[in-house]
Amino acid sequence: MDLAITPLPGGFGARAETDLARTTGPAAARALTDALHRHRVLVLPGQHLNHADLLAAASLFGAVDTATDRRYTVPGFPGLTVVSNIHQDGTPIGIYDGDQEEEWHADNSFKPQLTAATLLYSVVTPGEGGETRFADATRAYAGLPPAMRQRIEGMRAVHSAEWLGVLQSQAGGGQSSVAAGSLAGHPEVEHPLVLTHPATGARSLLLGSMVISGITGLAEQESRALLDELLAHTTSAPYVYSHRWKQGDLVVWDNLATLHTASPCDSSRHRRLLYRAAVR
Repeated sequence: MDLAITPLPGGFGARAETDLARTTGPAAARALTDALHRHRVLVLPGQHLNHADLLAAASLFGAVDTATDRRYTVPGFPGLTVVSNIHQDGTPIGIYDGDQEEEWHADNSFKPQLTAATLLYSVVTPGEGGETRFADATRAYAGLPPAMRQRIEGMRAVHSAEWLGVLQSQAGGGQSSVAAGSLAGHPEVEHPLVLTHPATGARSLLLGSMVISGITGLAEQESRALLDELLAHTTSAPYVYSHRWKQGDLVVWDNLATLHTASPCDSSRHRRLLYRAAVR
C-alpha cells in the first residue's frame, strides 16, 4: 500500500493521506501501523466514516477494545464511544468532564492491560477551543538528564480510576465521566513509570496528571514532587503538538508512546462531538 506521509513540524506526528472507508487488508494494516509506530501520532483529514467504517479502521491497528463505559457506548457498535460536550435534557450525550477539562494521560491506564492505540474522529467541530494536545513521551524520556533516567529506572506507579474520579470532580465542579460511569469500580493497578514499547523497543514515560495516586515505595511528598517534575518536562513546548480539529479529521495515536489532553471549550457556544475507538 502506498501511503502519502508528511511529517508534522515539531519532531513527531505526521499527516497521512488515505480514504479509510476504502482502506482494507493486511498490507494497509501494516503500512498504517508502521507509520503510527514511526511517528506516534497520525492525522488523517477529510474522512467520511460511518460507525462501521470507524470500527473497521480501528481494526487495522489491532483488536478493538469492547470493554468500554456502557453509558457512552454507541448502541449496536461495541467499542465505539461518544465524546461530546453536547447536552440533552441537562445530561451530556457522551464523555464530558467539564468545559475546562485538561488532564494529561494515556488512555485506560487504570486498567491492567494498557491501550495500544486510540482513534478519535471529529463529526461536530468547535469554532474555538477543544483542541487535543499530544506530548511525545518517547522523546521526553530521551531528553531527561542521565541522572534522572537512572533515578526512575524500575520505578512503578499506582493508577487508580477512583483517584481520577475524585480529582476530576474537584477540577470540574462535580463533573467526572469516570466517577459517573461503569468503569469507576476498577481496582488500582501498577504500571512501570518507564515503558518499553513492545513493537519498537523505544522507552517512554507513562504519566498522568490525575490518574496516578503515587509512586510505589516513595513518601507522598517525594512522589508528588517527582511526578510533577516529570510531567512538566514531558508536556513542555518542545514535546507538544496541539491538534486544531476540522470536521472529518481522524487522529490516531500510539498510547504507549504519547500522552494527551483535551483543552478548554465553552459548551454554551461551541458544540463538540467525536467518536472514539481503542485497540489492545
